[in-house]
Amino acid sequence: MLKEGADAAKEHLVALHETAVTHLKKVDPVVLVIGTIAGTFVYLNTYRLYTRSEQPLHKRLAAWGFQQFRKLPAVRRRIEQELEKPKMEILESIHKDDTDRHFYAAIPEDALSSEQVLDLASKYDDYGKFDVAHGKVSGAVYTDRTDDHLDLLAKVYRKYAYSNPLHPDVFPGVRKMEAEVIRMVISLYHGPEDSSGSMTTGGTESIVLACFAYRNRAYALGNDDPVILCPITAHAAFDKAANLCGMRIQHVPVDENQRVDVKAMERLISRHTCMLVGSAPNFPSGTVDPIPEIAKLGVKYGIPVHVDACLGGFLVPFMKEAGFPLPVFDFGNPGVTSISCDTHKYGCTPKGSSIVMYRSHELHHYQYFSIPEWAGGIYATPTICGSRAGANAAVAWATLLSFGRQNYITRCRKIVESAKRLADGIRLIPGLELHGSPDVSVVAFKSTVFNVYAVADRMTKKGYSLNALQNPDSVHICTTFNHADSGKIDAILGDLRAVCQEVNSLPDKGNGSATAALYGLAAGIPDKTLVDEMTAAYMDACYAAPPKH
Repeated sequence: MLKEGADAAKEHLVALHETAVTHLKKVDPVVLVIGTIAGTFVYLNTYRLYTRSEQPLHKRLAAWGFQQFRKLPAVRRRIEQELEKPKMEILESIHKDDTDRHFYAAIPEDALSSEQVLDLASKYDDYGKFDVAHGKVSGAVYTDRTDDHLDLLAKVYRKYAYSNPLHPDVFPGVRKMEAEVIRMVISLYHGPEDSSGSMTTGGTESIVLACFAYRNRAYALGNDDPVILCPITAHAAFDKAANLCGMRIQHVPVDENQRVDVKAMERLISRHTCMLVGSAPNFPSGTVDPIPEIAKLGVKYGIPVHVDACLGGFLVPFMKEAGFPLPVFDFGNPGVTSISCDTHKYGCTPKGSSIVMYRSHELHHYQYFSIPEWAGGIYATPTICGSRAGANAAVAWATLLSFGRQNYITRCRKIVESAKRLADGIRLIPGLELHGSPDVSVVAFKSTVFNVYAVADRMTKKGYSLNALQNPDSVHICTTFNHADSGKIDAILGDLRAVCQEVNSLPDKGNGSATAALYGLAAGIPDKTLVDEMTAAYMDACYAAPPKH
């Protein structure tokens, strides 16, 4: 029976083939060639159009329709009128602390004295009203800024203010400093003998460079459509890297604890996947992804694995010695091929330094950029920047040496203890629940009882600066050394408990708050370019002269 069915199918296929050949013989060969080329062109462009976005087709069509609707003159004028007021409110909010509204829009004709410049700098510094030292700010400033350390940094900066690692022959000292910082950080992550790395200006550049390296590696291996595969909780810098490097990005769902679903990640792997990503921890909820399992996928499929440790880079290497062991997240996993780590967060260096490191020089070389035939001479740079601030390398170097390993372990223990104390306290506040797993220093919370954005707004009125999250609506507090005191954590919990009671007592449960309205509007608009327009207004306001009173 089976043989008869196979024979019948074969006869049917032969008949179809003969029929097709008979009809095609009647067609001009030139038409066949043109039709084949045209068909291939249409297919490839349709495929690229379909795969360039992760959004479902119906959402893309809705967004396209909304964009076309916005182009109608009457609609465009109405939207511009409606946006005028919120744009002005954004401008005013950015400049609310600028009390005198004087703005230097041109170099003064006559030089200001050193005393005048210092007085003006002090005045600008006084604009800031948030009490960082007493734990009122989430993240942002990760150390306690002691006078002794600031004095050391000022002296080192003075020596290297005009140095540039682009010229190692002119500034051999700063070249050595940069190399030592890179090697010290690589040692924290158990880099093998052949490991290598670069100092960058921050976490975003470190991530972009890793993606750039893996894009170049993919091209070298014949993959002309490289895809980044990362959790939905991975830093937005990966999306920026995909945009800058002409790559595609696919986001993998996470579980109830905000850890990436490794099985879902494996299902999404394709011949175009050029890198897998895990966070240690992620920014939104502070959860550490299952790096060992991701690393195994990398080994199984021969795909590089990048661990983003930008946020917790100077906590996670010390957590075991501090009494809070984590699963292996570094080069101890054979599949981990690169790591990004910010020195300017919990490493306590001044802003402007991060490290991207690779398991081998071979991988690192994909990051390098070289133009051998430039008229200005052979041009080569290891990072995005050409000239680099040698002073940034110098003060990072001075910080690592003056702090020492034991100090970092002590700070890690205090910060993580504070985060766990905060998380335990939040669990006891009626209406709040933790969002994700507070594995390191970030504690996120949400609510199904009242609007958590309203809580954040009211905490702002109490002098706090917290981080609003979305998908789902939530808020996080990133604990730093400025929170490393039980009294400060208890004060935060007391204010948070009181604010939650206030919001819960409101008739609308806080749904009318400013942040709630903003995120609600953003979620409901099919065309996200309208949201882009508002974020552009925010960034424009940061560069703008203050509006006159």
